[in-house]
Amino acid sequence: MATKKKEQNHAERLAQEQKAISVSQFFERNRHLLGFDNPIKALSTTIKELVDNSLDACQEINILPELTIQIKQKAEKKFIIIVEDNGPGIVKEQIPKVFAKLLYGSKFSKMRQSRGQQGIGVSASVLYGQLTTGKSSKITSKIDPKKPAHFYELHIDVNTNEPEIVQEKEIEWLNKDHGIKVEIELEGKYQRGRLSVDEYLKQTAISNPHANITYIPPDNKVVKYLRGTKELPKEPKEIQPHPYGVELGVLIRMMKASPSKTLLHFFTTSFSRISAKTAKEICDKANVPLNTKPHTINHQQADALFNSIAKTKIMAPPTNCLSPIGEDVLTKGLKKEINAEFYTAATRPPTVYRGMPFQIECAFAYGGDLKGDELMKIMRFANRVPLQYMQSACAIFKSSQQTAWKNYGLSQSKGALPTAPMVAMIHIASVWVPFTSESKEAIAHYPEIVKEIKLALQECGRKLAIYLRRKKKDAEVERKKSYIIKYIPHMGEALKELLELTDAQSKEIQVILKQQLEAPPEEPKVGTTVKTK
Repeated sequence: MATKKKEQNHAERLAQEQKAISVSQFFERNRHLLGFDNPIKALSTTIKELVDNSLDACQEINILPELTIQIKQKAEKKFIIIVEDNGPGIVKEQIPKVFAKLLYGSKFSKMRQSRGQQGIGVSASVLYGQLTTGKSSKITSKIDPKKPAHFYELHIDVNTNEPEIVQEKEIEWLNKDHGIKVEIELEGKYQRGRLSVDEYLKQTAISNPHANITYIPPDNKVVKYLRGTKELPKEPKEIQPHPYGVELGVLIRMMKASPSKTLLHFFTTSFSRISAKTAKEICDKANVPLNTKPHTINHQQADALFNSIAKTKIMAPPTNCLSPIGEDVLTKGLKKEINAEFYTAATRPPTVYRGMPFQIECAFAYGGDLKGDELMKIMRFANRVPLQYMQSACAIFKSSQQTAWKNYGLSQSKGALPTAPMVAMIHIASVWVPFTSESKEAIAHYPEIVKEIKLALQECGRKLAIYLRRKKKDAEVERKKSYIIKYIPHMGEALKELLELTDAQSKEIQVILKQQLEAPPEEPKVGTTVKTK
């Protein structure tokens, strides 16, 4: 009896030790999941999250972005990050929640392409700064030229995942009609080169050539990435989820929460590409009446409906929810930042994974200032955002490795990227990019995505192969021509002796021969056929 009582007391003690934790407490202990696992990456991740938010905000109101990014060094490992934009700003009431509450945002449930997805990024940066320096973050927002700006100094209460306002006031923000300015002090490490802030901003300028970006690093040497086009990206439209991408548990939850009076109304209003005829077909196959109230559906009926959806042919989801960069803009972006001799780009038709529309784009820059004794450089992008870390774990990198580059005239070792003076830029546009972690650095290996990446690489590869063959042929012609030019003086001497010419006549013949060799071939006239003997 005493043993039983002791066991009960032990269980009760364990029960008392169990408690719920907030999402802020979880990410405070697991900051590596969000991309803050080392000082170099922490600095880059913070700027990435702020810049992504600014570019999205400018796109919301169809305005050409004007961004200023500054890094101030306070101590060896202490930096102040300042990012300012000309976006619409944020209304006063929303500022604390947007910047000091994790998993708070407007993009999580929207089925359209956007840079942000989870509502974690910028508030995670505020949390990281607070954790490593103990300092609050400062936010200035202005939504109208006729209204004052609102200034907040705040941090996150990690126990409740709620914002705590340290200071709030109205201020004058001169020469600014609208926009946001964010200042975060954090622990980090600044360096140049690969995987740096400098490299991230350069790649951002390539994938967003419509933006003006002013960058002030710790040495105060201003770098300007000027826009290469005034053409704004196509505005993506929000769509309903596609039934092929909905799992059974989600379907049950949707039906329980639906205000629809019948399954017919539920299917036609809650999903894309389901007409009244398709809804009837789904219900008939599941043997569930079409006029059944969705919230009364039991588990067995829900399972039957879920299975009948998979057996019903449903049109692919609409693709106006995507905003690809476009072949012309891709090429302009590369030309703006990379000096090469050959550029090409390809945009694949939209397709679907798990009911989610996505589109793959690819662009190459070859030759010029690029080094020929190094492996091809890959620039990965998801919804116009550069992906710098976890390259080997990404579907883009694996697809590039598995491509047979020798077919396109490049040297390649088994299982490696080709050795070539080339940069390959691959972009995925999707309503929901399947990242492998919350840090959003690598794309999962869905077969549909891998297939489309390979097809895009092969399409650009064929264009590159044509260019390389033409270049090789032209080089061979030039080599042969140089031999002939080399021996023209000897030919002139031989003709002089055979035909008994004067020195002036011999020199004249040599000049004519050289001119004929150096003259470009005549272009055939339109409508004529060139015949050769």
